[in-house]
Formats: sequence, structure tokens, C-alpha cells
Amino acid sequence: MVENSLIVHMFPCLSDNYGYLIHDLETGLTATIDTPDGDEINRQLVKQNWQLSHILNTHHHADHAGGNQQLKRQTGCEIIGPRADAARIPGIDVQLSDGDNFQFGRFTATVYDTPGHTRGHIVYHFAEEHIAFVGDTLFALGCGRLFEGTPAQMWNSLQKIMRWNDNTLIYCAHEYTQANARFAITVEPDNQRLQQRMDWIDQQRYKNLPTVPSRLGDERATNPFLRPDSENLQKTIGLEGSVVDVFARTRELKDQFRG
Repeated sequence: MVENSLIVHMFPCLSDNYGYLIHDLETGLTATIDTPDGDEINRQLVKQNWQLSHILNTHHHADHAGGNQQLKRQTGCEIIGPRADAARIPGIDVQLSDGDNFQFGRFTATVYDTPGHTRGHIVYHFAEEHIAFVGDTLFALGCGRLFEGTPAQMWNSLQKIMRWNDNTLIYCAHEYTQANARFAITVEPDNQRLQQRMDWIDQQRYKNLPTVPSRLGDERATNPFLRPDSENLQKTIGLEGSVVDVFARTRELKDQFRG
């Protein structure tokens, strides 16, 4: 990887999470995106010969913030997280909200509030590098369950992401893509781009290779949660209401899906 780029080191952890370390080669700063597994993050830091300087939390769930205190105790790192949910982010030092910028060495991340999955979820968008860390707001071919928010809130959150460049690499927090694809094809069966993508996903998972990151342009073309205006999807689910209503119904169907 060229020296002027943001280095992203991705690794699996827990049952289906992905961990991410980002590194600025010039300044030596290293951040972990969330803390799903403190021990595994430490192993990866040793492997890369990096020193942890920051934790960038997306939301409070244990598989995202559960290693905060361990890593802060061990490294003295600074913990960045959502202002809207600061009380549930262990060890938080810096609170950020919609439109704030976070300077990570030579790189700038813009923060967006994306409530829906939780009330205080945020995402980090490195616009110049076309990279985004979206936690559990958007998945490859999916979106987060609405544990604490409404369909309207989540749709508004997804619309913020949809304004980004199609080439943006979407680093989501879980390897859910194959299961998401099995649902997606049931609600938009005539989507040829989706059919082609499913073949690639099946090949990747057969080889035990990741399907993450994905490009936003591919999500826009194939992810049913970004496509409530699709005539094929509306016809399949039998609902032609507002995009929020169609999105809400699609989310309900996914919650009920056993495939």
C-alpha cells in the first residue's frame, strides 16, 4: 500500500465480527474501529508492530465497545464515540456528533449520526480516501436491526450514506452477506446485478474469504434496504406506499426471514 494512503488492516474476530485497525504511516497513529475483542486486537497490533493511539466507537453494543476499558488500561489510548450515547460508551474521552470532523494524523473523518440500530450510532467517513466505517448501520446487502430506532430514523440515516461517492468502500462490522443475499433475492428476484453478486458471494464464502468491504455503488444497485423505490421490490412485497413504508416492510420481512 502506498505511503500516502490510510492503511486498513482487517481481521475476523468473535463469531462473525470484523475488526479494523487503521494506521497513518507518517505519524505512527493507530486506531481500532470499535473493540469487539480486546485480546484479538492486541494480537493484531503486535503482528503489525503498531501502537494503539485511538478507539473510534460506532455504538455501545458489547461486540463494539466491550474491549474499550481493557485497551485503554493497557495502552492509554483516547476513546472517541457518539455524543448522543456517551453515557453508554465505556471510557469515552471525546464526544462527536453529526457533521463533526475527527483528525487522525494526516486524514480527516467526517462523523454522521445514524440512529436506527441504536439511538446513538455514528459512522466515520474518510471522504478523500473513499473509505467509511459504518458499524451496524449498513451491511453488505443489509442494514442493522432497529433495536432502538424507527424505520424513518434508519431510512434517514441510510440516505446520509447514499450521498457518498459510488466508489466509497463500505467497511461494515459483520460477515452477514451470504445470509443477507438469500433474503435480498426473495424481495427483488428480477435484479440481475443482485443475481451476479450472489454468485461471487457464494464463491468467496466457499473459500472462507471475506465479502467485506463492498462498494457503495454495488450496495445502491443490489441492497434491498437502499432500494425501496424499486418497482420489482414493491411488487414482490405487495406494497407501493412511501419509501419509508416500503423500507419498514422490507425490514419486517428480513426480521421474519428464515432462509
